Amino acid sequence: MKNIIISVLTILLVWNCTVQPELISEKPSPSKLGKHIAYLASDELTGRKPGTAGGMMAAEYIRDQFQKYGLVLLAEEGFQQFSVITDVEAGQNNRLEFTGYSGTIAEDFTPLSFSASSELSAPVVCVGYGIEFNTDSLSHNDYENVVVKDSWVLVFRGDPELDDPKSPYLPFSSLRSKVITAVDNDAAGVIFVSGPEFDKQDDLIDLHYEGGLKSAAIPVIQIKRSVADSLLLNSGKTVADLEQELNQNRDFKPLAIDVIVSAAVEISKTKAQTRNVIGLLSANSENEEYIIIGAHYDHLGMGGVGSGSRRPDTLAIHNGADDNASGSAGLLRLAELLSARRDQLTRNILFISFGAEEMGLLGSKHYISEPVIDLAGAVMMVNLDMLGNYYTDSTSLSIGGTGTAIGLADIITGWSESAQLSVSQSPEGYGPSDHASFYGSDLPVLFFFTGAHDRYHTPFDDVEYLNIAGEELIIDNLVDLIQQLANNRDELVFQEAGPKTRTSYRRRFKVTLGIMPDHAAEGITGLRIDLTIPERPAAIAGMKKGDIIVAMEGKPVGDIYEYMHRLSEFKVGQRISVEIMRDGKKHILIVDL
Repeated sequence: MKNIIISVLTILLVWNCTVQPELISEKPSPSKLGKHIAYLASDELTGRKPGTAGGMMAAEYIRDQFQKYGLVLLAEEGFQQFSVITDVEAGQNNRLEFTGYSGTIAEDFTPLSFSASSELSAPVVCVGYGIEFNTDSLSHNDYENVVVKDSWVLVFRGDPELDDPKSPYLPFSSLRSKVITAVDNDAAGVIFVSGPEFDKQDDLIDLHYEGGLKSAAIPVIQIKRSVADSLLLNSGKTVADLEQELNQNRDFKPLAIDVIVSAAVEISKTKAQTRNVIGLLSANSENEEYIIIGAHYDHLGMGGVGSGSRRPDTLAIHNGADDNASGSAGLLRLAELLSARRDQLTRNILFISFGAEEMGLLGSKHYISEPVIDLAGAVMMVNLDMLGNYYTDSTSLSIGGTGTAIGLADIITGWSESAQLSVSQSPEGYGPSDHASFYGSDLPVLFFFTGAHDRYHTPFDDVEYLNIAGEELIIDNLVDLIQQLANNRDELVFQEAGPKTRTSYRRRFKVTLGIMPDHAAEGITGLRIDLTIPERPAAIAGMKKGDIIVAMEGKPVGDIYEYMHRLSEFKVGQRISVEIMRDGKKHILIVDL
């Protein structure tokens, strides 16, 4: 499943997690489905990370199976290529200097992965925790009565209430949030330091890529306490002194440091080629309409920090047997079964095995932006993700998106009762997998999922823990549903089916615009809207899918982080201005929250 810094999936997993038997079988099933899973989840493929040899081997295997089952390979012999950023590292031009001092990268200082690549020579102002907010119950402004324009700001990590998990400072204490606040106050660069209460070991932050997230507009570095103490020498203060003062006195006065710091940051990004695998099953008719069936094949590789692994300190092969070798195997099995029924189909079937889903739905987003067949002919999209956890006595097959077309829920009810499957339906179209990309493009979707487990995104998601017989039962019946949908003479009329419960933004903040952001949008400044939820503030104000939010209340919105930071500043009932770009033109909308 996808991994993004705003983790809607993590929340869904907590809600759906069920306890399963520790071990289902000692050996993979000898069935065709089991053989597909066994290969895709084998150590040989080293976790199927995008851009790796193992990822390519998985794509080639799926392409070869498509061809074996008589599908027409589309794009470039079945591969739709696209590039992804897989890693970041410090470039050659990284330095830190001030009077009588020259630092060593990775020992004395480090650039942050989202820093701008730039140089700056400027004075320094210590602004404590660098937090600024105003809520109903509390206000705090570390930038009050100080000018930081054209200066570095020295900012402490954490907040004044480190031991309180419900601290009112917490929503404003992330590194990115503090950098946004610094930019809002015209700071030219940010220097982070860790006080001894925050981090006794004073470790430098690991440099790793945060998938799909944009760089800051200014240079951002972290320095060791010893370096910061050298900066503070003439003030008579140490980092420990200031941290103690900050935690005891909420009215901290910014401290101007009479030192010019000269630094350069260079972040090098590693790009790799990955691919979607695409095959077409042509029906026995002249009909140009088609159904899309998809499943992502990528996973987390060897894991590690920033990979999405729930065991980030453990470097080991993350085989992803359930997530999503099971869905990919189901896709292949459907291709084989439906190919045998080709003469019984009215509509065509387009099979897509997506790459880079774990990095933010990048494969499905790429397909939406560059479809190989006109999307106007698509009538719906069916997505398979994590199908290895179905137990008739304890676990339902979860089917999402049943409200995305008129009458679709009735079709699913009739099918599941006939198939005697234990099914739970959810009408929402937006969810934590590739179908969200198609729902955001006004296409009816169905999302098949058998629930989460404690092996999810760990090195222990292996074949022997799956209930392959349970998945075979699903697939053997799902082929009948696909045939029914392919031959359904009634048009599947799309309808929006937004979430009935609060999104993660609503849980965290008091207000929401009621939009679904496009996390994978590239090459833009702002936050592109995937969809607006009916009768929510954005929709009422006239925002549309594809609009790019560039400012709120006159303050810039450069990415998802700035968007969330701006939301944290607003209150229920407040009227705000939102600047959007639409078809290359700027519009200002008034939104009542």
